[in-house]
Amino acid sequence: MDKILLSNMGFYGYHGVFKEESVLGQKFFIDMELYLDTKEAGLTDQMEKSVSYGDVYELVKKIVENKRFNLLEALAENISKEVLGEFELIQEVMVRVKKPEAPVPGIYDYFGVEIRRSRDE
Repeated sequence: MDKILLSNMGFYGYHGVFKEESVLGQKFFIDMELYLDTKEAGLTDQMEKSVSYGDVYELVKKIVENKRFNLLEALAENISKEVLGEFELIQEVMVRVKKPEAPVPGIYDYFGVEIRRSRDE
């Protein structure tokens, strides 16, 4: 199966368990892999045979910036559900949500979750 990559998409959202997170907000970075057959798109050079990563970006942006979740797991699940529901050609999706400013004292790059969902689930 082929894949389309969306790497390190940055958004500002209000997700988290703590009250301060829902008030102040913070940055979130999303990586995605969209699994689909791109052979026809490659042979015909026609956009309708593939999925526009720009359209996927806009959908993810709308979810991250306009919805609110306590858990990164819930944010990732919502993104995967919406993307699979909106784009029929996508058979499977990997969503990685990264939270670089989590309210955890210490030195780290980010905390995050990664899920993989398919149309069959």
